[in-house]
Order: sequence, then C-alpha cells, then structure tokens
Amino acid sequence: MKKLLILLSLFLASAAALASDLPYDEKADAKAELRQTLAAARQSHQPVLLIMGANWCEDCRALDAALKSGKSAELLARQFKVVKVDVGNFDHNLDIDAAYGHPIAKGIPAAVVLSPDNQAIYATRAGELADARRMSETGIYQFFERVSKVGRDAK
Repeated sequence: MKKLLILLSLFLASAAALASDLPYDEKADAKAELRQTLAAARQSHQPVLLIMGANWCEDCRALDAALKSGKSAELLARQFKVVKVDVGNFDHNLDIDAAYGHPIAKGIPAAVVLSPDNQAIYATRAGELADARRMSETGIYQFFERVSKVGRDAK
C-alpha cells in the first residue's frame, strides 16, 4: 500500500509539472487577457501579437518553445505585447477567432498582429504556422521578423 501511495504521489507530481509547462491556459478569461494586453500596448505604443492554439497541438507546443528562447524570444519581447488564447478542440474562444477573420481555419497555431487600438493588421490566413514543429528555429525567427515589420509599419 505504501508503494502504491508513493507511485501515485510521483504520478500526480509529474502530471502537475507537465501541466505547468503547457503553453495555453485553458481556464483563462481570454477576453480579459486580450483587453489587458491591448491596454498595455496602447501605453507602450507596441502592436499586440495574438497567438491562438491548444495544448494538445504538437505544432502549438513547438512554436511556444521556440518563442521562449533565443533570437525569437528577444524579438517578440522587443517588438510586441504577446497574448496567447486557447482554442481547445476548435470549440473554445471562437468569438475571438471570428473577430479577426478566422485565422485558425487553416490550422493552429495561428497568429494575428493587432494595432494598439485593436485593428487587425496581419493574420495567418493560410496556416503559415500550422507546421511549426517542422520549421527550424531560424525559420520561426524569420517569420516573426517579417511579421514584426508589418507591426512597425502600422505604428
């Protein structure tokens, strides 16, 4: 019985650690987070990078990992206010997706660049990031470097 309790404790601890590494908060109030991020963007005069995805999505997790380190992380921190929105199994926060022209229609992760006054100035409409796990770190950086120019031009 003691061994079973130890195994159960280890399992729960590892499950909790794994859940904390997931990129999308499934319980978040996405609309409130988006409003807060837009308010911060108005203060800093930076565009918002809205990334939509889901924790079950391997490409979404790969993109998130690539954006947390190296040149991509530096670029995003310098150029954008970032907000991530969970779309579940294409059944969560679909009103946000609809508000920006359904960028998840061709796959996730999807990205939208918003001006600080909440105008969509770029969106992935052709599934540009839907194969993120096969994009190199350099490929992801180059994609967001191009996208950041769109954001800068819209200021």
